[in-house]
Amino acid sequence: MLAAMPDSAPSRLSTGGPVPSGSGDACPGTLRLHRADDGALARVRVPGGVLSADRADALLAAAERFGDGELHLTSRGNVQLRGLDAACGGALAELLTAAGLLPSAAHERARNIVASPLAGLDGGHGREGSPALGRLLAELDGLVCGSAAAASLSGRFLFALDDGRGDVDALGADVTLIAAGDGCLLRIGAEDEVFRIPSGEGPRAALLAAETFLRAARDSGAWRVKDLPDDVRAELVRTVGAAAGPAVRRPRPRTVAPPAPGPHGSADAISVDVPLGRLTSAQWRLLTGTARRHGDELRLTPWRGIVVPGPFGRPEDAADALAALAAAGLITAPGSPWTGVGACIGHPGCAKSLSDVRAEAGAAVGPVGRLPVYWSGCERRCGHPHGEWIDVVVTPDGHRISHVRGERRDPPQTVRDDPAALAAAVAAARGRSL
Repeated sequence: MLAAMPDSAPSRLSTGGPVPSGSGDACPGTLRLHRADDGALARVRVPGGVLSADRADALLAAAERFGDGELHLTSRGNVQLRGLDAACGGALAELLTAAGLLPSAAHERARNIVASPLAGLDGGHGREGSPALGRLLAELDGLVCGSAAAASLSGRFLFALDDGRGDVDALGADVTLIAAGDGCLLRIGAEDEVFRIPSGEGPRAALLAAETFLRAARDSGAWRVKDLPDDVRAELVRTVGAAAGPAVRRPRPRTVAPPAPGPHGSADAISVDVPLGRLTSAQWRLLTGTARRHGDELRLTPWRGIVVPGPFGRPEDAADALAALAAAGLITAPGSPWTGVGACIGHPGCAKSLSDVRAEAGAAVGPVGRLPVYWSGCERRCGHPHGEWIDVVVTPDGHRISHVRGERRDPPQTVRDDPAALAAAVAAARGRSL
């Protein structure tokens, strides 16, 4: 199984010490809460999306004690707690530190690591690489927390660990490690050229790339590799490549393939999607209880879903678990109308949002479309997906609908104040049912 920082890892948290400001980076964390219209917001980094059942219980306890009682999944496999009292910061930090979820005050916003959630579970690329990928995750998280320089990484900077299937490689991370035979490949940003390195050197190479980026970004103020000027980015790749290994060409995947909801492997795991990424306390308890009865682990995905590793013993046991989760309102099969539907928090939770996009997304739900759709309440488009999707953005002139393919965007269509016409336009843009 994948493994995050071990429970025995020493804590470097010092709640009385200074927390880096991030040079203007406003990404929320756990120690620096973000003010929203529905209360304060905390974003808890969960490297690789990997949670033990006990740590999942701690997150729910924090949501119920300090917030609105719900857990909100992000597009990086992290968890947001909303509706918090702005004065709860110290007590929240204590609770999360005791659970092992906050190993370093200085690095809590830098621990952005996504990993292939089905590694080792479905008989595919990940089965052979799962133990190695788990070690890479634990080592990379530890190296990031142990690097004084890495504390300056923006909360937007992203590491990815891909088991070879290309799922998280397609997300456009700043530094990506890809399992490849008995070694791994290192990708910087969206470059088609990758560097072959021994597997055991992967985490240290990834950290070196991040630290080199920080030096390259000093004058530009860039928070991510893609923000660097072209010549600076090219020099960064040359510098990292000189310290890594031989270069090979491997274009980054353009299509994102999240785990399909349902069973995987021979009762090795089950996967569920979460409508709009929002989990009630009852749903979270059901998921945590399911994990505790089987593999004692949850894997939060960058597509606002959750994988529960088994073993489940028999296919019938996996089917029973999925039936209970479906009855609780989670997506357990690809044919759900909610499959592929996402949205930002919208109004009234966000003051910048021009409408209640979650309600609008729910009103427009119909037969599942060929493409995912994401609704944004303003031009910031917080949490939008990667790859190919239908982008719905609220503007003062109406809802702008466009087809996005990576960096390309088709000419948009704008629908004004007509819910029926809006639903029809979104359905048409998404294409025929799968």
